[in-house]
Amino acid sequence: MARTKQISRGGRQSTGGKSAGKTTPGRGGARGGARGGKAPRSSTGSMGGVKKPHRYKAGTVALREIRKYQKTTELLIAKLPFSRLVREVCMNVAPASSEVSRWQSQAIQALQEAAEAFLVHLFEDSNLCAIHAKRVTIMQKDIQLARRIRGAWGGLG
Repeated sequence: MARTKQISRGGRQSTGGKSAGKTTPGRGGARGGARGGKAPRSSTGSMGGVKKPHRYKAGTVALREIRKYQKTTELLIAKLPFSRLVREVCMNVAPASSEVSRWQSQAIQALQEAAEAFLVHLFEDSNLCAIHAKRVTIMQKDIQLARRIRGAWGGLG
């Protein structure tokens, strides 16, 4: 067993500075002395410790999101931005008509269902292309290959 110096448990008196040659009891050397207490606090830091936010391991949140979105049947794209996009494309395709095009909500919903089904299927095929290339990241060339393999209709019809 290591030898330790017996020190009194009485209160210490501090003068605010270090004396030359003497050390305060319990603080000897760089390792904190015989008792191995805590390191002294720095005067520049704030007293209230800032707690670091909790972080999950890499990929944990991604797998949780995959399970969540595979369970649900809800639409992934927000309805209002999709509706604005449909109306904008309609205006660009047929600018000659002076009439304001009117859309039934069910028609826009049907377009959104079809568009999301198309995109999900495209990403599934692209993921298979990436896995075939021994990668886990989908790249542009995977999407291009999936569309080329699908043919002219692209999985429609």
